[in-house]
Amino acid sequence: MAATGLTREQSFKAFDGYQYVYNHESETVGCKMKFGVYVPQKAEKEKVPLLIFLSGLTCTEQNFITKSGVQRLASEYGFIVANPDTSPRGCKIEGDSENWDFGEGAGYYVDATENPWSKNYRMFSYVNDEFYQLIIKNFNVDVNRIGIFGHSMGGHGALISYFKRPGQYKSVSAFAPITNASKVEWGIKAFTKFFGQDELLWKQYDATELVASYHGPKTHAPILIDQGSDDSFRNKYLFPERLIDAAKKVSFPIECREHEGYDHSYYFIMTFIEDHFKYHKKEFEHIK
Repeated sequence: MAATGLTREQSFKAFDGYQYVYNHESETVGCKMKFGVYVPQKAEKEKVPLLIFLSGLTCTEQNFITKSGVQRLASEYGFIVANPDTSPRGCKIEGDSENWDFGEGAGYYVDATENPWSKNYRMFSYVNDEFYQLIIKNFNVDVNRIGIFGHSMGGHGALISYFKRPGQYKSVSAFAPITNASKVEWGIKAFTKFFGQDELLWKQYDATELVASYHGPKTHAPILIDQGSDDSFRNKYLFPERLIDAAKKVSFPIECREHEGYDHSYYFIMTFIEDHFKYHKKEFEHIK
């Protein structure tokens, strides 16, 4: 299928399909954005499910496609897997490239409301509107079978996307997500700049806050979250137990598996990523 409005930068044969990297001019964030997309051979003949993966702090579109081993699984399961960059780049906003945990490579998947960030740092709308539609338009996607997952900051992004857009995604999972962004140092630093002091806005992009007010369709199986026991960020920035406790209060099903000895790296992701494919596949099988 010909991709319209896209410029192909890379193309690699992998298993029965191709790993591509494209760029395009984004109206939402006002700059050129890159993304990866793996297209299995099956998608040449029929519409197939789509998984969107959101990466963590400091990542570009490259980390996931070069470190996770996703291509073998996407080929085997017959899924298109698309992964955007983590922030706008090259906007030349003062202070957007001074720290690894804010700005370029650290957009937190939110729509900023404060100047000078509000013009470009609109990653929630980019992922869930522009990028979402761009992949559907240009690739052979079964629009009834779209899931989202992510890692760390991207796990936060996947969860808030699911909770804030009821029904848009049929499944969601996460690796070591930031679950309570408005209450931890990473999130407070970013949200203060993106939203000012309005903590009600902060809560609108916090998975632990959002699960308590979610009234959309629920996954058939508990949402899958994987967490490493030796993750150095776990008890400072991630706090999976906060999300679990909030979900229990509203009877929202979440399964958080803690894995002994694993850290926050892509070695952890590559070990358990097939479980996430199995999870999303089972969710898609419930769709008629």
